[in-house]
Amino acid sequence: MALWTVHGNGRQLVDDAVVGSGERLSWPLTFGFGFQHLIAMFGTTTLVPLLTGFPASTTLLLSGLGTLLFLLVTRNRVPAYLGASAAFVVPMGAAVDHGGATPGALLGAIMIVGLVVFTFGVAVKALGVRLLESAMPPVVTGGIVLLIGLSLAPQTVRSFSVQPVPAVITLAVVVLATVLSRGMLRRLAVLLGVLAGWTCAALLGQVDPARLDAVARAPWFGAPEFVTPQMHLSAVPFVAPMVLVVLAELVGNVKAVGAMSGRNLDGQVGDALIGGGLATALSGAGGGSALSSSAPNVGVMAAARVYSTAACMIAAVAAVVLAFCPKLGALLGTIPVGVLGGALLVVVGVLALVGVRIWSEAGVDFADPVNLAVLGTALVAGVGDLTLSLGALRFTGLVWGSVGIVLVYPVLRSLADAVSARRDA
Repeated sequence: MALWTVHGNGRQLVDDAVVGSGERLSWPLTFGFGFQHLIAMFGTTTLVPLLTGFPASTTLLLSGLGTLLFLLVTRNRVPAYLGASAAFVVPMGAAVDHGGATPGALLGAIMIVGLVVFTFGVAVKALGVRLLESAMPPVVTGGIVLLIGLSLAPQTVRSFSVQPVPAVITLAVVVLATVLSRGMLRRLAVLLGVLAGWTCAALLGQVDPARLDAVARAPWFGAPEFVTPQMHLSAVPFVAPMVLVVLAELVGNVKAVGAMSGRNLDGQVGDALIGGGLATALSGAGGGSALSSSAPNVGVMAAARVYSTAACMIAAVAAVVLAFCPKLGALLGTIPVGVLGGALLVVVGVLALVGVRIWSEAGVDFADPVNLAVLGTALVAGVGDLTLSLGALRFTGLVWGSVGIVLVYPVLRSLADAVSARRDA
């Protein structure tokens, strides 16, 4: 039995058509959509390991393998690409600076995070969707999706401003292709925009010469470097809070894809957490960064309305190939930061509005003081990247925002309902 059925004739799409997770287009077009996913995840997935002291090629390899494992566990029902999670950079740096953690200890902590997420997934799968609905109602999941999208806004704007001319060209092509074109050109708007911006930057001499030299010097073949994890408590207190972030990102991915594709994927949340937890544990076991659902890739799916897991699989296989081919990886690394900023400006905005759509479809009451106080505070903390320290522990805005939405909201909701019930009595 084929893994994917061909959507229509595989070559053409009507404007409002949605390509589901179990469908694909022709293989050449599927490769094109896979390349969009590759571009969306590449920057963060190669930058995060460099910031945390791990080999980038190893994270790239384990990211691809982790994504393939995720697709296998979810039985091709949840499209996603699992890239390196930038949320781990600050706590891992604090673990080294204040806790004296070694690289092996950091990897051990990443494995523990993955196993805890896996355990949550088993619990959700065993106890059913009602557990998810009680712990994460639409007001919470919509807030998570919105927070994840907006938390990328500062970095995206900074990237845009570094090289404004290629960024504007990229943005213009993506927007015009999305608004004015029809069929396949609209779906491949991100890829077209990146190619146009990349070409513009090359003509203006704004492609980093050091990166061009790296392409010339890079070998065609090179095996990734693996690092052995160590189970040491020095890093665990710093990294353990990231469990909440990974849970929020994985659940947010399922909810966002479900809302955009018009499918109820609540029954797949358990599998998604199991797959995401196993992928992160696998990455930590081999010397890679912590993995989570890549928000830009969700935005790419929203912009293209193509949710085929075949495209995600192509991106994952390509990541594995790039891990063993430094020259191709270096070539992708020449994409100017401004070009990525121009493309992500659209992609991140689309993702953020998916959170608003979840709220709208669920009829969330914004006259409710609990909704206003908790969600408003959490979103500002996340978007403003509120970074505070508790002793040697440092928590970024995404952590505070996730804590506010996932943990504080249900508590205050229960208290408010209890007080209201007493007044009515």
